[in-house]
Amino acid sequence: MKKLRILRMVLHKTRADRLVLSFLAFLLVTAAVLWAVEPNIPTYRDALWYCYAVISTAGFGDLVAVTFVGRICSILVTIYAIFVVGIVTGVVVSYFQQSVQVQFEDSKMAFLDKLERLPELSKEELEEIAAKARKLR
Repeated sequence: MKKLRILRMVLHKTRADRLVLSFLAFLLVTAAVLWAVEPNIPTYRDALWYCYAVISTAGFGDLVAVTFVGRICSILVTIYAIFVVGIVTGVVVSYFQQSVQVQFEDSKMAFLDKLERLPELSKEELEEIAAKARKLR
């Protein structure tokens, strides 16, 4: 549950949530089009199931697009899904990489600040710096 909240926060901060929402809207519209043009897809629910099968590349085979419009919709859903998964994955990885870099820079700046004030530091602070320096080896 916490991971889902973090993912939502990252998507919101990077505005990638708009991409995901637009994909979901596209998916709902495409399912409606498929339901309207495909004789093998009797309900809207089946059209959503078909979209899932196309997105997951599982291709269960229980529903298939036979019309030209249905096949074009299937191709568009597949391409859009690959695009969204790639973009969202890249955004999340980039966000966390930048977060780690910021933490590293903050830590480095605090360490350098202590080194600049070396004569003013207490014995405990000097021991802490020495321990950090040993860990870096």
